[in-house]
Amino acid sequence: MIKHKDHFHGSDLEKIEKIYGIKKEDIISFSANVNPLGISTKLKEGIKEHIDCITTYPDREYASLRGSIADYCGCESESVIVGNGSTELISLFVKIENPKKALILGPTYSEYEREISLVGGKTIYYPLKEENDFVLDTKDFISKLTEDIDMVIICNPNNPTGTAISSADMRKILDACMACHIFVMVDETYVEFAEDVSKISAVGLTRTYGNIAILRGTSKFFASPGLRLGYAICSNEDLISEINKRKDPWTINSIAVVAGTLMFTDKDYINKTRNLITSERDRMYKLFEESSRFKPYKPEGNFMLLKILEDGLTSGELFDRCIKKGLMIRDCSTFPYLGENYIRFCFMNPSDNDKLAATLLQ
Repeated sequence: MIKHKDHFHGSDLEKIEKIYGIKKEDIISFSANVNPLGISTKLKEGIKEHIDCITTYPDREYASLRGSIADYCGCESESVIVGNGSTELISLFVKIENPKKALILGPTYSEYEREISLVGGKTIYYPLKEENDFVLDTKDFISKLTEDIDMVIICNPNNPTGTAISSADMRKILDACMACHIFVMVDETYVEFAEDVSKISAVGLTRTYGNIAILRGTSKFFASPGLRLGYAICSNEDLISEINKRKDPWTINSIAVVAGTLMFTDKDYINKTRNLITSERDRMYKLFEESSRFKPYKPEGNFMLLKILEDGLTSGELFDRCIKKGLMIRDCSTFPYLGENYIRFCFMNPSDNDKLAATLLQ
């Protein structure tokens, strides 16, 4: 098991406030990877209008919510499972699959390994190579799959590298995993920010493969981490039945149900978000690509990983420089396989992105 260092998470604004003496309201968080547009007006007004929903229990089957998610994702509502954020669903799938040995792409989100350890499983990492710009070598990855591996976990696009696996390559991975009786959990938290979601998302593959579950949430794209609304897409009826048996009833509150039926149909907000992120992603990538002080890795999500090329400058020093100006970036030295010369930041609105770029390039 790889030891993960302590770090400031994007939600740790209270800690930052205490240590640096900066009011959390004055901090621009480039670390949380949350949509800079905030929640949509349609969602805000809709919740106000339906606030009385909290006087009754939500539908135990969450039929309307699952229907909205199915329409949004292009799948069947029977394949949708809702949960209290994607974190609950990660835990549920791991507990039910109960892997003795899991293979995870690294560097990545530490929660996967933590959940594996809680069921007594062993985690091994397949390291994404810096010399390949952290892009997965699908053929080599498949060659590492063995019968003693029970589960593969993939974040796609991956956090913190920003790189992604195409749906065509994911199909190859699923075929190889099926031959070895391996279950695949794909975390698509950031896929909605991609320029072409259809080229990356594996939702369509759930119709023909029973050894995959797709996990998503509303925290990042819909800027609602406090709503705690997550969902999974899986066509394995036995697995869905087992999850529904183990899930606590009503883990999704009535407000989240109302929000879900509104946000997934807000096409103006969805298009505005994608246009903003696509524009700023391209602009910021080109800006840092032209710099001799950083190496950017081409991102597919709403954040970008940078390698520090300047001698003697560390990720911790850059974090300190930025936070003193109220700009919070992610020091990536805490991720497996990344040292003190990597940072990550998400794309905010253009003026805030300009402030960060000026601070990093000063």
